[in-house]
Amino acid sequence: MVLSVLFSSFSFMLFMCQLYTMDKGGLFYATGVFQILASLAVFSGAVIYASHVKEFHQDKPEGGHFGHCFVLAWVAFPLSLVSGIMYIHLRKRQ
Repeated sequence: MVLSVLFSSFSFMLFMCQLYTMDKGGLFYATGVFQILASLAVFSGAVIYASHVKEFHQDKPEGGHFGHCFVLAWVAFPLSLVSGIMYIHLRKRQ
């Protein structure tokens, strides 16, 4: 998850640099790639946690649930993936 925050932060800084230095109609390929990498980092973190939850929480009572942070990670994955794809495919408007 820390890696996804780093990728997202770098993507935002790169977006700001590209926004003010690129010509009109330029594409944000690098920003989109880093946003997609952030989404893949969120996905891998959520999958690793879901598959190894019994090892992490050995004293967890039966019938428990994952919690709101786990749900937020699964919501953040498609949002950042769509954001990265949109950065790659959409052009800057005038």
